[in-house]
Amino acid sequence: MKNKKTESKIKLSMYIDPAPSDDQLAFASQLGLQCVYTWVSPEQCSFEYLDGLRRKVESYGLKLWNVGNLDVAKSDKIHLALPGRDETIEKFKQMIRNLGRAGIYTTTFTWEADGVWSSPPGESRGALARRVDLNELQQRGLTHGRVYTEDEIWANFEYFMRQVIPVAEEAGVRLSLHPNDPPTTSLGGIPCLINSFETYTRAFEIANSPNLGMEFCTGCWLEGGKLFGNMLEAIRYFVEQKRIFIVHFRNVTAPLPEFTETFLDNGYMDMYEAMKIFVDTGYDGTMILDHTPEFAGGYALGGGTGYAIGYMRALIERAESSG
Repeated sequence: MKNKKTESKIKLSMYIDPAPSDDQLAFASQLGLQCVYTWVSPEQCSFEYLDGLRRKVESYGLKLWNVGNLDVAKSDKIHLALPGRDETIEKFKQMIRNLGRAGIYTTTFTWEADGVWSSPPGESRGALARRVDLNELQQRGLTHGRVYTEDEIWANFEYFMRQVIPVAEEAGVRLSLHPNDPPTTSLGGIPCLINSFETYTRAFEIANSPNLGMEFCTGCWLEGGKLFGNMLEAIRYFVEQKRIFIVHFRNVTAPLPEFTETFLDNGYMDMYEAMKIFVDTGYDGTMILDHTPEFAGGYALGGGTGYAIGYMRALIERAESSG
């Protein structure tokens, strides 16, 4: 007797421009997506802009799941307690309030004072792709003039949490924390704060609030390998703890010290194994492509997203049908 098919709660999502065209939103609808997300500039953080953007997205039958602003989400002033820290935190808090008023209930941030680090590109099936050679990265100099200690960075994280968590709780907005990419110990003299199961757990203990969760990046988890921890066990644990708000679905060639990002079917991980746990545990947040190798030619605009969404949807349907 055939098993009764269950309906996955996963909401597939894709990036849109902060001022999206009608064609871009129509493309998202045509892919059968439920949600979209974006990154806005400081000038686009007002309630009026965010509310108008949400309304336009909804006119295409989509939900604007999360909005970030790189000026506050990856701020060395906040992470390193540099001059202007409190002013930047105030901007972050005001954006959270505006998001809540506009009916957008998730925003993202990382603890990467100098952003994502990469080496010269590699390739996946002949497509240009992000590559990391940790030995090369660690030969680079200090980014902020000195070496910072892990205790300093954790103290700065705790300071930030004390400021923003009460605002997030009042506004009904969730903060989704992405891991360091690559998830090593230190880069440019600055410790990589979120690089393991244990560091995520410590962050949640500091915040002591359901409003802090995670962007569970399978790519970063696979990059970190054994040092990050067992990815499949972590997915199950953090879904059950209701800590995963967004999933970045990505595959890589190998764990550190060297990897290249790949198409979903071309890395060292069988991504079905990860998807099956997300389905089985009833994960009900969004899932996005994150990075992808670049398809060739202008005619392939949107090809990376379309290919990945189709592949992810097939994995979901396979997991559902397996019972």
